[in-house]
Amino acid sequence: MNTNSPLESIYRREFLKRSVLGGTSFVTAWPVFSGEEGNKNNSSRPVRFGIITDVHKDVMHDADDRLRVFIEQMEREKVDFIVQLGDFCVPKEDNLGFMKVWNAFNGPRYHVLGNHDTDDNGQGPTTRERTMAYWKMPARFYSFDRGGIHFVVLDGNDRPADHKSGYPRFIADDQLQWLRKDLAATKKSTVIFVHQSPERPEDGGLQNGVAVRGVLEQSNREAGFRKVVACFTGHHHRDYVRQINNIVYPQINSASYYWVGGNFLRVRYSKEIDAKFPYIKYTVPYRDSIFALATIDPGRGFMKVEGKRSQFVGPAPWELGKSREEWDAKTLTAGVGDWKMPL
Repeated sequence: MNTNSPLESIYRREFLKRSVLGGTSFVTAWPVFSGEEGNKNNSSRPVRFGIITDVHKDVMHDADDRLRVFIEQMEREKVDFIVQLGDFCVPKEDNLGFMKVWNAFNGPRYHVLGNHDTDDNGQGPTTRERTMAYWKMPARFYSFDRGGIHFVVLDGNDRPADHKSGYPRFIADDQLQWLRKDLAATKKSTVIFVHQSPERPEDGGLQNGVAVRGVLEQSNREAGFRKVVACFTGHHHRDYVRQINNIVYPQINSASYYWVGGNFLRVRYSKEIDAKFPYIKYTVPYRDSIFALATIDPGRGFMKVEGKRSQFVGPAPWELGKSREEWDAKTLTAGVGDWKMPL
C-alpha cells in the first residue's frame, strides 16, 4: 500500500502528462480482436488466472470475507491458478483463519511480497523470511510456467544502499541479474508480477523502476519479439493500464480500500468496528471485494482482464476535500476496469 495520499496528486498530474509522451500511452480501452484476427500459428491453450491484491487483513475487519468471495469466484471460473500481489497479511496466529481461506483454493496459489507484509505482528516488525515461511512461499523471487506462458514473481522490497527511512521499494542487483538470466532462458511469452509498479518511481513505485523496465525491454530486443508482454502490480490502490515501449503495466486495485490519510478521517462502519480496527477510518473502503480475472490466449492472440466493480462505503474522497482532479478520480475507483488487447 502507498500511504502518501494527500501529496500524491502533485506527482500524479505530472505522471498523467507524461503518459502520452515518449512511446507511452495511458490506456482506457483496447481494441477487441476476434479469433481470426489473432495469431493463428500459436496453438497454445488460453491461460486464465485470478488476481487479488492489497486485501490488508491487518487493517480490514472483513478481510476474510473479501478473500472468500474471490476464492469462490475463481473456483467457479476454474482458473489455472490464483495470485495475490502483496499487502496480504503479517505472520501471526490471529491470521491463520485468513490463510485457511486462501489455502482452500483447489489449485496452484502464488504469493508476491508487499511492503506491509513485514509490519508489526504483535511482537514488533517481522522479516520477509518469516512471512515467506508463514505463507509457504518458495522464494522471494521465482518463476513458473502455465500453459504456453512464463510467469515471474519479483520482490520489490530490497533495501537500496542510500535508503534513509520509510518502506524500501527497490530491486537489488542480485535480483536483477537473476531476472536477466531467467528471461533469457525462456522462449515463452512472459508476464511479471511485482507489488510496487516500475512505471511510477516518483509516486511510491519502485525506486529503480527505470532500470527494471530496462531489463524487460532489453529482453524483448534480444529475443527479437515481444517476449515480456505485461507487468501486473498492486500497491497503489488505483485502476488503470499503462503501456511503455510495448509492455503493458496493469495496476490492479486493492480488494479493500483507498488510503486517504489523517486529514480525511471518517468512521465508515460501527463504533465497535472502529475500536477494533482503528485504521479503517483513514481509508475509503469499497463495499464489495475487488479483484480481477485475467486471460492470456496465445492461440487467438489476445490478453484481457475482467474486473469486479463496487462502490465506496460513505463519501468519496473528493467529497471530503480537494477536487476530483487532485484525487485523480479517473483512476481512483471502487473497481477494476475491463480491457482487452492484442498480444
